[in-house]
Amino acid sequence: RESDHRAWTPVSYTVTRQNATVQGLTEGKAYFFRIAAENIIGMGPFTETTKEIVIRDPITVPDRPEDLEVKAVTKNSVTLTWNPPKYNGGSDITMYVLESRLIGKEKFHKVTKEKMLDRKYTIEGLKEGDTYEYRVSACNIVGQGKPSFCTKPITCKDEIAPPSLDLDFRDKLIVRVGEAFSLTGRYSGKPAPKVTWLKDDIVVKENDRTKIKTSPTTLCLGVLKSVREDSGKYCVTVENSTGSRKGFCQVNVVDRPSPPVGPVIFDEVHKDHMVVSWKPPLDDGGSEITNYIIEKKDAHRDLWMPVTSATVKTTCKIPKLLEGREYQIRIYAENLYGISDPLISDEMKAKDRFRVPDAPEQPIIKDVTKDSAVVVWNKPYDGGKPITNYIVEKKETMATRWVKVTKDPIFPSTQFKVPDLLEGCQYEFRVSAENEIGVGDPSPPSKPIFARDPIAKPSPPVNPEAVDKTKNSVDLSWQPPRHDGNGKIIGYLVEYQKVGDEEWKKANLTADSCPETKYKVTGLTEGLTYKFRVKAVNAAGESEPAYVPDPVEVKDRLEPPELILDANMAREQHVKAGDTLRLSAVIKGVPFPKVSWKKEDHEVSPKADIEVTGVGSKLEIRNTVHEDGGIYSLTVENPAGSKTVSVKVVVLDKPGPPRNLQVSEVRSDSCYLTWIEPEDDGGSVITNYVVERKDVASAQWVAISSSSKKRSHMAKYLMEGTQYLFRVAAENQFGRGPYVETLKPIKAIDPLHPPGPPKNLHHVDVDKTEVSLVWNRPDRDGGAEITGYLVEYQEDGADEWTKFQTVPMLDCVVTGL
Repeated sequence: RESDHRAWTPVSYTVTRQNATVQGLTEGKAYFFRIAAENIIGMGPFTETTKEIVIRDPITVPDRPEDLEVKAVTKNSVTLTWNPPKYNGGSDITMYVLESRLIGKEKFHKVTKEKMLDRKYTIEGLKEGDTYEYRVSACNIVGQGKPSFCTKPITCKDEIAPPSLDLDFRDKLIVRVGEAFSLTGRYSGKPAPKVTWLKDDIVVKENDRTKIKTSPTTLCLGVLKSVREDSGKYCVTVENSTGSRKGFCQVNVVDRPSPPVGPVIFDEVHKDHMVVSWKPPLDDGGSEITNYIIEKKDAHRDLWMPVTSATVKTTCKIPKLLEGREYQIRIYAENLYGISDPLISDEMKAKDRFRVPDAPEQPIIKDVTKDSAVVVWNKPYDGGKPITNYIVEKKETMATRWVKVTKDPIFPSTQFKVPDLLEGCQYEFRVSAENEIGVGDPSPPSKPIFARDPIAKPSPPVNPEAVDKTKNSVDLSWQPPRHDGNGKIIGYLVEYQKVGDEEWKKANLTADSCPETKYKVTGLTEGLTYKFRVKAVNAAGESEPAYVPDPVEVKDRLEPPELILDANMAREQHVKAGDTLRLSAVIKGVPFPKVSWKKEDHEVSPKADIEVTGVGSKLEIRNTVHEDGGIYSLTVENPAGSKTVSVKVVVLDKPGPPRNLQVSEVRSDSCYLTWIEPEDDGGSVITNYVVERKDVASAQWVAISSSSKKRSHMAKYLMEGTQYLFRVAAENQFGRGPYVETLKPIKAIDPLHPPGPPKNLHHVDVDKTEVSLVWNRPDRDGGAEITGYLVEYQEDGADEWTKFQTVPMLDCVVTGL
């Protein structure tokens, strides 16, 4: 029964042993127990426990403590921590016992004081360099439990650990002006590191707003009521003797921008609009300017009117102004964090500040010709805007309408050559200037001028020289004068003078009889020496004479012949039959050589046209045929020598007929044709042969091969017994030549041979004047049906056989013997 109850509860009725296990009890409660013996007669009296028994597990010493760790080591101390044992033995832990053993010694020595319940202990007063190992035991009411596992051997010396740094902030931090911000983190290291804060590479110092707090494990930089100047790159450095770690943060303290920078510049002022510009704010507030807000106000009113709030440019057109009114402009800058204070302009009146250019002064005309004149003027006042163009106009003096003569802009030049004037007409000119505002008034008209060339006498001809001579003439040549006096050169006068005479004689009477820069002076006397001079003539008169430098002796000049071949006189010339053959060459030589053409050392064909001029010769044959081919030679000869050139001419034509067409191997359905290539291939390779056949009873030829390159062909598919004619023609790239034809028809039959001898000839009967013979058919009939058998006999001993008769059957009776 429970100690606080009076009722007994049976545990078991059938226990025969002297012990029993009572189940189902509650831990911590007190119980009384009683036992009675029983036999067949009945149950005896109960025996009761003398005192109450409290139900609990039996108490033992604690398990060993766990996780013994070394937390810190110096040269004279060691700090250890551990966790309680998993099981305390059924009784609370009353104390821990920490023991140490010097390496090399056997015994552990207690190092903790009495009743130590903390699970962390620092052992001090150790000797630097000594090495110990440690263990810890737990004690309860029963006693001291097993010791923990030993630590590794620990040597007393100062511990070193490089710095570590764990930051609570990111690389970038954006803060509104007036707000506070802090940069915090944790650090460690042995020995204890030094903490340094930098901003833009300058050490941060504490003041009323900036606070720095550093503990052995944490660090913090705080800024109160931040301002724009607090923006920058912050750096924290944690450093000890083993190294350093750094952390960075780009702090951007943002605000609305400062006002745009003035003054407001009025780039353009017009009666109904203005164009203004300004400079961006000096401080954009740490954020890009998103737009400018522009407003306008009549200077005599208090109401500001919006112009635009959507421009990012630093210039703006202010529209819808009233002419003559004064206006002010104010401009705000805006970013993501707000709108700046305004920039306000001075007052500006809406009126046109610029105008069109003034009229130029009266222009001057120079360099007049029959169809052009140059107009020159001075630049006028530009009206406040740069001049971009000049407009030049012309009119005939008696006309009333001015005509513009410029198409493209004229600037900055202040002169223009007016083209397309009519010769002899009188003109006036005027000029207007134009800027971006418009076109100004025209200048006063120029003085009238007539469109005509000013003419003067020409300068002398240039470089006259004698380029050729004969026994009674001299050829002169020169270049035109450098100046024609602004008049057309009509021609030239050529004069000559015999050396020793004073009088110059005219070779031509009028200048227009010598319009070109050469002249042949004739009628001179052979062997005499002459001087020559030339004058240029225009409408104003004759130039000064230009002299041939040296006197010229009149006599024939000898130069050996020279041939300059044209392209058609190359080593080999190909011409297609029916086309025209042209051979030509330039011929030089003094006197001009005698020209002769030959073909294969014979006279050329009468159909050839030969032309000889003073500079060369040409041979031409129209409608060439193959026979016109061969080697042509051109010979030129004069007293100074001769020269010959040759060219091989190939007339490309259809080939000639094949030769020696033969038919062999005639069968009932085929025959074999052979031939020899044509004597003449037409100057081009034979590409193929065309073979045709014809039934003698038909008028139509039938092609049986048109692409064979061989000189033979098997004609197949003939009809037995039919007579055929065959013909062959050759082809090259210029066409098909004539056919060669078989002389007589060919009959399509197999070839015939004499039959074989009859077999087994013997007699079957004999009489005094006749003999009966029989025999068998021969083995072969020779390709045709046997029509009969010739029977002959010979008297024994004679030389000749006597024909008896031809019989159709395989027997015969020879009579008359």
